[in-house]
Amino acid sequence: MKISALDLKRQIAPIRGQIDSAIKEVIDNTSFVLGAGVARFEENAAKYCRAKYAIGVSNGTDAISLSLLSLGIKPGDGVICPAFTYYATAGAVAGIGAVPVFADIDKDTYNISLPSVEKILSGSKRAKIKAVIPVHLYGQCADMDGILKLARKYKLKVVEDAAQAFGAEYKGRKAGTIGDCGAVSFYPGKNLGAFGDAGLILTNNKNVAEKLMILRNQGNKNKYYHLLLGRNNRLDTLQAVVLDVKLKYLDRWNRKRQEVAEYYNRNLDGLDIKPPFVPAYTTHIYHQYVLRSAASNNSAVEYLQAKGIDSRIFYPVPLHLQKCFEYLGYRKGDFPESEMAARQIFTLPIYPELTGEEKDYIIQTLKEKING
Repeated sequence: MKISALDLKRQIAPIRGQIDSAIKEVIDNTSFVLGAGVARFEENAAKYCRAKYAIGVSNGTDAISLSLLSLGIKPGDGVICPAFTYYATAGAVAGIGAVPVFADIDKDTYNISLPSVEKILSGSKRAKIKAVIPVHLYGQCADMDGILKLARKYKLKVVEDAAQAFGAEYKGRKAGTIGDCGAVSFYPGKNLGAFGDAGLILTNNKNVAEKLMILRNQGNKNKYYHLLLGRNNRLDTLQAVVLDVKLKYLDRWNRKRQEVAEYYNRNLDGLDIKPPFVPAYTTHIYHQYVLRSAASNNSAVEYLQAKGIDSRIFYPVPLHLQKCFEYLGYRKGDFPESEMAARQIFTLPIYPELTGEEKDYIIQTLKEKING
């Protein structure tokens, strides 16, 4: 049996007619960039998230960069982010000339560690740090009350990286709506994915929203009159209309992911392996279903892949040990929880369309590996 990490063909097939119709309308209107379909999706996304403003942008990385720029982050400013996440979080910081300042993660949630953040803020780099980016990793929210408390104490801006958690909730509020800005990715493999690159920024601040709309569009509000040194980070209308169709199904898809996760949890109970830990303050939409083994994750992944199951490691090398960030001066051992997670965690396929037979095969195969 071959089981992929994600099967987009199964997701798209039932709604293909709606998507084709939406794309045809854009082609017929030839309104390909920031067309009416973008405004419609922004309105629906804001309503879904219960946010005042939603600004469509080119991708999730640019969503982070633009958020920081809109909040006044400048070259040389320090921005705290977790050492254990996808490259784009820190890459977006470095891309505008700011300085990524890495923090360790919580051993249970894999989200940013509040004690690690406070240790940084109480140290010598404090004066240069202007923002913090909590990443809602794998589909559940970081401890936002704790982050906001530190942000108020040290006068920091907060940009939520909600790339993997669009639709998750923190104490009844949608991910991305709690800090100053929330950056979202709609990369095709996300729970809500476009047919290419696309992103979104959420905010409840009118001035920030207006600045973002100017920044994303070459720095102009009216064509040929450039108010700021802007960027070309606009959302394509084709992507917006695809996302607008799929948005109607997101909660249903996320519930099915949660059901798959619950099925895994029940059937893997008792094995010498750590299932996902979900704190009471957040829901989990399982962009990834992550397990942890005391043994090397490479062994589990190789075994599962040999049996046709597309297990993966997110992420095998923490950011502070990536070659591109050598200039920051971090060393192995600086963030032990991040480094241990990179050695021990691995995923099982999780998406709404998994069949019962596929789920049982995954469980049976993993049990064979764990029990020897």
